[in-house]
Amino acid sequence: MNIHFEKTKNYLLELNFTIRKEIEPEGIFVIEKENFGIKNLIIGVAYPILIVEQFIFKVKKPNEAMFKALLQKNRDIIHGAFVLDEKGERVIFRDTLQLENLDINELEATLNSLSLLLSEYSNEIIEFSKY
Repeated sequence: MNIHFEKTKNYLLELNFTIRKEIEPEGIFVIEKENFGIKNLIIGVAYPILIVEQFIFKVKKPNEAMFKALLQKNRDIIHGAFVLDEKGERVIFRDTLQLENLDINELEATLNSLSLLLSEYSNEIIEFSKY
């Protein structure tokens, strides 16, 4: 078993996240913790980095004001950032961490940052998803 995959799995379990799916050959976890507002979060163990991605909403009509607001909010996010997918159709929360020295506190900080973002910015996210 890949040591980084196993270490990540142990951290997720210790942090009381539910692992809905794991695909070890691809280094993928799909996790959730609904009381944190986190559902279907994808974690990719892709040495030398750990990739954390949470789908936020689909962009129906690209809007300069919305993109500007998301970029401005990025400044307040402690860990991670809003990003667009390759096609510019989906807004995603994304963070990357170094696997070589990853510890549970670092992973927890990213997951807490996402949870805080979702709780503080939920009204805006709901409005943006209506565009």
